[in-house]
Amino acid sequence: MPHCWEKSGWGDNDFTFATVADSHSGTKAMKVTLTRRADGDRKALITESTDCAPVVGAGKQYDLGLWYKTTTPDAAITLFRHDTTAGWQYWTDLKTLDMAAGWTRATVRTPAVPAGTDRITWGVSVYGTGSATTDDYTMEQVSDPVPPAQCTGTAKECADGRWTVLPTQNPVRSMHSVVLKNGKVLLIAGSGNSEENFEAGTFTSAVYDPANGTYKVIPTPKDMFCAGHVQLSDGRVLVMSGNKAFPVAGGHGYEGYKDSYVFDPDTETYSRTNDMNDGHWYPSATELGNGDIISFGGLREDSTGSVTAERWSAAEQKWLPLWQVNQTWSYWGLYPSMILMQDGRLFYSGSHVFGNGTPGTGSAIYDYDANTTTSVPGLRNKDQRDQSASVLLPPAQDQKVLTLGGGNIDSNPDANRLTDIIDLKAADPVYTAGPPIPQGTVDLGDGKVAQTGDQGKMYVSAVLLPDGKVLETGGGLHNRADPVFEASIFDPATSAFDPVAADPEARGYHSSAFLLPDGRVMATGDNPGNGTWNHNVSIYTPPYLLKGTRPTITSVIDSEWVYGDTQRITVDRPIAKAELIRPAAVTHSSDPNQRFVDLPLSVDGDNVDLNVTSNPDLAPPGWYMLFAVDAGGVPSVAKWVHLQGPSAFAADTASAHVHSFADSLEGKAAEPGRKRSSQKVGTAVSGCDRHYGGVGVCVPTVFPDGVKKTTASRCAWLKKNDYGRLEVNGKDDPLGLDPSRDGLACGARDLVRR
Repeated sequence: MPHCWEKSGWGDNDFTFATVADSHSGTKAMKVTLTRRADGDRKALITESTDCAPVVGAGKQYDLGLWYKTTTPDAAITLFRHDTTAGWQYWTDLKTLDMAAGWTRATVRTPAVPAGTDRITWGVSVYGTGSATTDDYTMEQVSDPVPPAQCTGTAKECADGRWTVLPTQNPVRSMHSVVLKNGKVLLIAGSGNSEENFEAGTFTSAVYDPANGTYKVIPTPKDMFCAGHVQLSDGRVLVMSGNKAFPVAGGHGYEGYKDSYVFDPDTETYSRTNDMNDGHWYPSATELGNGDIISFGGLREDSTGSVTAERWSAAEQKWLPLWQVNQTWSYWGLYPSMILMQDGRLFYSGSHVFGNGTPGTGSAIYDYDANTTTSVPGLRNKDQRDQSASVLLPPAQDQKVLTLGGGNIDSNPDANRLTDIIDLKAADPVYTAGPPIPQGTVDLGDGKVAQTGDQGKMYVSAVLLPDGKVLETGGGLHNRADPVFEASIFDPATSAFDPVAADPEARGYHSSAFLLPDGRVMATGDNPGNGTWNHNVSIYTPPYLLKGTRPTITSVIDSEWVYGDTQRITVDRPIAKAELIRPAAVTHSSDPNQRFVDLPLSVDGDNVDLNVTSNPDLAPPGWYMLFAVDAGGVPSVAKWVHLQGPSAFAADTASAHVHSFADSLEGKAAEPGRKRSSQKVGTAVSGCDRHYGGVGVCVPTVFPDGVKKTTASRCAWLKKNDYGRLEVNGKDDPLGLDPSRDGLACGARDLVRR
């Protein structure tokens, strides 16, 4: 090898490295050849040493160039970085090299160098049979100036952003929000957790158009209250299960049905698919790299917990029969957060809904093909992460997950401020403690007061922003009560929160927040325990939209994209980065498919070539919002592009390139358990005692700390939280709210001291 170059790579393959006379200039070039490949790759790489690896500056970008010839479509420019604390580590694949028989120039721009990085190495990796010959490497620092910020609001708004409550209310009690491929928003209510609507068979959805602020109410065939939903690769929305029946005091709990539907954004109508194998009220839904959907958890038609994994086939456009789906017979709980990893495995982050998490460490890696589950340690207070939020941090190539907040509707403690971060690129990933969520104010029934002690929030919404940061907003201190008013922006580069303006509206249970294509964030809903619903809609304008003129994507040459492709756009001024952001499909603080995929750049004036990942597990097929962002963090309005599905990469000679990671797990790997029908789940799974009020009312089975176990104290709390008249259902009074036995909880006679 030439001086300061090394042989590198991993996996099971046969290879040769050679210095050849077939050069672009001078007398020699480097050649890497694979003659057999089971997995892995081989690389010619700048030596990882202080003598050889180029020095870089944090926050800077570099244009890398080389000349090459290839006989394989499976070759890429690969980048490593030296972290001053963690040492050398794989960073990202920057660009897939098109096949070329003659000498061809390739250029690509690195992302901004992360803090703590002092050197990089890079080279060409070959991960399919064939060869790549390379010569004449160059590296130049990008010197694009940061445009001066021009504040277009007040000084406070430019620092913290601003919220606006829209004049038109949401017409439906929506608890599911999906940003459609045309920029409109599907808001699904079903019955909206309303007993009257359920009994009347009144099930609704609405489509909101941000362009003109209008709503269109959509006929909805079934009670999709607490269904699962996910974007399919063609932009339609798969909606699975929902509410078959509300709980009955002294009888059954919630029931989930087997029905499944597809919503078409073009016709704005629902159509039915084949049934699932089981009922799933509160199921997960994760898209895989081939466009299939995998789903776990929820409640069956008999109110027990479903242990049946379900798989939607993109090729066959149907739910597969049970015998065609790998089963662990595990109960993953309700809305378990299952995030697709870059090698096709699933990471269960520990975020879930209702009560305790799954047994064990609280998080795990599930390998569908091997059908094994391996525990992952480090998640703090795993049984108080009920309705926490988990998000794959920007960019998805870094494979880091942030989990924040949470509580427990069974024990009803103060919700917490915990955040935990895991690096799934590590050989043996472990959650580590992150910074606590900033505190705001909380309304305990007598107006807003400052949070104290360790008070945090559950019902957290986490939204990926186009500048590469994460907005967390909304939440409540207790089970369907005590809204918390706080928002902050988390920066993955510094692992720090910056408190910003808080949504003036309460956003607790059944609220949603999500990114719009214009870079703003929309927040909807709130369903307190007294059964009411907040129909007001809030819009957050982040600080980056108050910094003056935005860059504009003036053209997208092709909106149909293929894995490993290079796509050209034009912009009206220099940009620092571009990315794909998957549109939201969020409910109950959960959107495991949310991701921000970096697009390395090759820049020639206003023409920018975007290098699309070759790995469909990193960016599953579907419609994405394409943002261009300037050096000041100001994003363009998004353009919609379609990353095509399985047919787009069916001809690949090698599986998509994935660098070795999470391959030395030390946690206990569990094989499938014995086959069983279900998991027993208590009827009070939602933390509500159904002996009082209508089905939409949630009198907590456990009152918050500080509420004494007396009729007077409990009734005072219910009055403060606007529960109103509460009839007793049946003869039982487990909470002691009707000592007079007149069938009315907290009546005048119940509060007379004896």
